[in-house]
Amino acid sequence: MLPLPGKVGSCWLATAPRTAYSALEQSVKAETVIVGGGIVGLTAALQLSQKGRQVVVLEARRVGGQVTGGSTAKITTQHALIYRHLIDTKGPDLARCYAQANSYGARQIEDWIKEFGIACDFERRSAYAYASSEDRSDAIATEREAALSLGLEAEMLERAPLPFETSATLHFPGQAQFNPSRYLVGLAGVVSALGGRIFEQSRAIEFDEKRRWRVATDRGSVDADNIVIATNMTVKSPIGMTNRTQPRSHVAMAFRLDDASAIDGMFLGIDEPTRSFRTGRDAYRSLLVALGPKFDTGHDGDVASRFVHLDNWVRDNLPAGPLLWRWCNEDFDTPDRVPYVGAPDPDDAPGFYVATGFNAWGITNGTAAGVMIADLIIGEASQWQALYDPARPCPNNFHKDGDSQSIIDDVDTLLPGEGSVLVRKELKLAVRRDDAGNLHALSAECTHKGCTVTWNNADRTWDCPCHGSIFAADGEVLHGPAKQPLNPQPL
Repeated sequence: MLPLPGKVGSCWLATAPRTAYSALEQSVKAETVIVGGGIVGLTAALQLSQKGRQVVVLEARRVGGQVTGGSTAKITTQHALIYRHLIDTKGPDLARCYAQANSYGARQIEDWIKEFGIACDFERRSAYAYASSEDRSDAIATEREAALSLGLEAEMLERAPLPFETSATLHFPGQAQFNPSRYLVGLAGVVSALGGRIFEQSRAIEFDEKRRWRVATDRGSVDADNIVIATNMTVKSPIGMTNRTQPRSHVAMAFRLDDASAIDGMFLGIDEPTRSFRTGRDAYRSLLVALGPKFDTGHDGDVASRFVHLDNWVRDNLPAGPLLWRWCNEDFDTPDRVPYVGAPDPDDAPGFYVATGFNAWGITNGTAAGVMIADLIIGEASQWQALYDPARPCPNNFHKDGDSQSIIDDVDTLLPGEGSVLVRKELKLAVRRDDAGNLHALSAECTHKGCTVTWNNADRTWDCPCHGSIFAADGEVLHGPAKQPLNPQPL
């Protein structure tokens, strides 16, 4: 495989201020401990801190560097063609609740940016969902009618304002975009200024309930009345969330864009293979950020080819310059396209809250989720509880485990920079050859449930095809639900 161009990593994180919160190295107490410093966790933390509540936030890596920081960061209520689906499957009341929750989330983001002076490249932009074929015109028209019936502003266009041919397009005016990493860094600063305590490089690895909830890292612990698991996929829950969701990934790329006016808006194609794109900026000038179609995490043995396909499509259709950054981002789907947020078992696990399954629309949903959880902790009922109910019925066959896509018989076939899974009788080894030609081996069993990992040949990670855990090449946990690294093994 030829080396892919561009730096590995999100363009948003690359242009955000670097945080320097200390690691947790002692035992502390708080009213609420929040596990995860993404948009859900920091939104809840800010909402609670503004009420004078004691909050501790544990972030396993760095603020702004995880899933929120890898999103396309559209602040929009246009979530593909969702409203007709919600009306048909959940009824108009819950569909309206979804529209209202996400509208609220969008307004809250803008209000906090203004109130606290958060520099995060916030820009007002229209959102467009476009079709590529005429036979999707009816779907666009019915979605417009559904959106209007729920109080949203929407119009149908004959085509999208793009430099390539499209068909019917759904236009939501007055939406927005921003740099999500810079926004999270700003939220964290406000939380800290209000008395909230934030600890980075502090992965939660143990959870106990006695008289209070106790969360332990490798060097410290937090005792709290309430615990919020805001880790994209829950690393702990009184009811299983991994089998109620499906892990999925996207490849994302950021190109230099010399003429930002050529792409005026945020765009999503509704036909397969779906693609999403918008403009942004770095420290120098404009960027074009593009997202490829989703795929189940760990189910693809050649993720690099997805970057090649997306790069080719962008260059064939959009005025893109050099590729600057590329990365994979992960999210979790739910069967009804609505996140799971709230208290999954308030009787047997009081004070325990989760937020997961954002279906790639975590910016406004995540903000609404953080606000709702904070309200519940304070003791205020939320009008969104029935919509987001984390214990609502789920079909038994929604989640699909997968098998490793990286099985080999002989490590001698590995070239520098490559990795695969070597099977030796009952033993499975995750083996990679570094750029210098040296071999390294780990256990290939995911530390969450023991599934055999797949080598991601683009990001050089080990990805679990069952529940979406992602490990760095050296075995370090990057994304849960796994809490422990892959163990080194002799080769």
